[in-house]
Amino acid sequence: MDMELMIILWFVIIIVAALIEMNTMDLSSIWFSVGALIAFILSLVGLQPVAQIIVFVVVSVVLLISLRPIAKNYFKTNVISTNSDRLVGKVAVCTKEIKVGDRGEVKIDGKFWLAVTSGDEDIQVNDRVQVLAIEGVKLIVDKIQ
Repeated sequence: MDMELMIILWFVIIIVAALIEMNTMDLSSIWFSVGALIAFILSLVGLQPVAQIIVFVVVSVVLLISLRPIAKNYFKTNVISTNSDRLVGKVAVCTKEIKVGDRGEVKIDGKFWLAVTSGDEDIQVNDRVQVLAIEGVKLIVDKIQ
C-alpha cells in the first residue's frame, strides 16, 4: 500500500472514531481513535502498513479492555445521589396494605413511600417491615416476624 494512502486512512479513522464517540458517549470508539493516532504517527515515520495495522489493532483492543472500565467509573454521569440508599436496612411501618404482587405504602423517617413486598405474604396496616432495596420511587420491603 502507498504510504500517503495509509496516512490519509489513519487520519480518517481518527476523525470518524472521535465523531462516533462524541455522538454516543459510550467510551468505546475513543480507544480506536487513539490506536489510529499511534498508527498515524508510525505511518509518518515510514513503518510498513502491515505493522501499522497490527499496532492499531493491539493498541485499540488493549486500551478498550483495560481503560474503558476505569474511565466508565470515573465519568459516571447518570448517577444522582439522593441519600435514599440510607433507607436500606431500616424499619418502616405499613400505612396501606401491601398485597403480594401489588403496591402499598409505608412510612419511614416521617415520609410516605410506595412499597412492594418481596415475600409471599400480604403485609397489613401497622405491620413493621424492613427495607431491602429501592427501585425507582418504591421500596422493596419484607415483613418483620
